[in-house]
Amino acid sequence: MSAKQKRRIRKRKLGKVFGLLGPGLTTGAADDDPSGIATYSQTGAQFGYGQLWTALYMLPFMIAVQEACARIGLVTGKGIAAVVREHYSSKILYSVVGLVVVANTINIGADIGAMAAAAQLLIPVPFVVLTLLFTAGILLLEVFTSYRVYARILKWLALALLAYPITVFIVDQPWPEVLRATVVPHFEFTFAFLFIITGVFGTTITPYMFFWEASQEVEELQEKGMIVNGKPRVRWPHIRAMRKDNTVGMIISEFTTWCILLVGATVLHKSGVTDIRNASDAAKALEPLVSSFPHAGYLAKLIFSIGIIGLGMLAVPVLSGSAAYAVSEAFNWNASFNLKLRKAHGFYGVITIATIVGLIINFIGIDPVKALVYTAVINGIAAVPLLFLVVKIASDEKIMGKFKSGWLSKTFLWATFLVMACAAIALLFTLW
Repeated sequence: MSAKQKRRIRKRKLGKVFGLLGPGLTTGAADDDPSGIATYSQTGAQFGYGQLWTALYMLPFMIAVQEACARIGLVTGKGIAAVVREHYSSKILYSVVGLVVVANTINIGADIGAMAAAAQLLIPVPFVVLTLLFTAGILLLEVFTSYRVYARILKWLALALLAYPITVFIVDQPWPEVLRATVVPHFEFTFAFLFIITGVFGTTITPYMFFWEASQEVEELQEKGMIVNGKPRVRWPHIRAMRKDNTVGMIISEFTTWCILLVGATVLHKSGVTDIRNASDAAKALEPLVSSFPHAGYLAKLIFSIGIIGLGMLAVPVLSGSAAYAVSEAFNWNASFNLKLRKAHGFYGVITIATIVGLIINFIGIDPVKALVYTAVINGIAAVPLLFLVVKIASDEKIMGKFKSGWLSKTFLWATFLVMACAAIALLFTLW
């Protein structure tokens, strides 16, 4: 066999493996969006290694929650909002949709602002102009790109996350201390600690991911022609394939989370930077990656900016798309990226409105980097009632049939709900 043939076989195998990874990989990558990067970086800078353990202990919770959401989409052939519309009262439906739309719109605004702030590190263009350019580009991509092309773009944008894991292994780490902090939980009952840990929870197990992955599984079913007369033809092999995709996506996401926390702690906290005030401060975390090159400071800003912009381009469509799925399913509108604009006016209308309102949020005077952390905290609080609903749906035999949650899934789902509820309640308690 020639070397050329071997390369083709390797390329084909890699493409096959990458092709198996779909909504789980995209959702996991979108979870480490600009809001996630800012929150994890701030956490590492402020508390050093004190919250490294969250990445390890949240992984099984994250896998369980997203598996349940994906399973709901696969088994019912409908998004979460559509399932709520069919089986719950209109008050619950509108409350759920309202929570998602508000939280996502705020997150969209923070992410667009962060992309513009990151771009300003490289080019002297006014903040307003950059936010408008990013908003227009994202909307054009969402509205006029087919689902097949769009999904492929989202997968490749996930590679922007590699900068932080590379930096972790370039920097000289105190590995015994790092491993101990990763395994042994550390907790402080202070407002600052509870505020940031609620943000970590909120940007890791976040509402838009619930709706996005469920609806993306429906998109995949439609793409493969597996929904017949409104009912999906799903068997256990499909569930197992989804679980593999979901698990891989969440492991990659949480490993990246751990790396961002660790880089923030080692590079920023140890050098005396405990409060990230702007994008330039956050970019300093990547300077060790290019320290041996001339103009290391500029190169660090370049890598940071590419990561923030790439992940923002990934996350904003996920945020607006999940809001659009929720609203469209609630009102029984056509909702699919496979549909042209003329056949899904409401769906694309929600995407456009949510993105434009998010853009406007940037002009009320909030610092873009600080806004990202505040957004994560809002998501942490909003996720609590939505998690309760996900647990109920995934465990309901009338809705899920033989694919309802088993004891292991229910254990982790209820544990996730309790952990996030306790964090939110403790945070609110410290405000009194």
